[in-house]
Amino acid sequence: MTLEYIEAPDVKKLVDEMIDSLDLFHVVPQFVYCYRSKGSKSKRIIARIHGLGSIWQEALRRPAAYVIEVISEQYDKLSDEEKEKTVIHELLHIPNGFSGGFRPHKGYIDKKRVEKLHKVLLKRRFLGSKNGARSKN
Repeated sequence: MTLEYIEAPDVKKLVDEMIDSLDLFHVVPQFVYCYRSKGSKSKRIIARIHGLGSIWQEALRRPAAYVIEVISEQYDKLSDEEKEKTVIHELLHIPNGFSGGFRPHKGYIDKKRVEKLHKVLLKRRFLGSKNGARSKN
């Protein structure tokens, strides 16, 4: 089976919610695309992020952009909570400059930070459902 890419509106909806709820002001939602790949033989990778690097931005005369790819064979069988944590992890790779480059794991992306942000997301969802709109507290 060859690798196939399909737009993932469910992941995009989650990304857009997280950008807003987690105050990720540096992330430009209209330049974050989400795709689901099918046919991957990878057993360890759940998702990955791809950036449009500087040279491609220049050559194509396009702004920086990112693609979050979820590996269907791994991602789709996760619980909703684990899917959310996976997407948070991928968003953390986007640097403050939204340049098309990446933030490395070392010193920034770890399970503790992902868990903390996931708790913020759940709290803001709860407050939003309770108040009819998301609270900024």
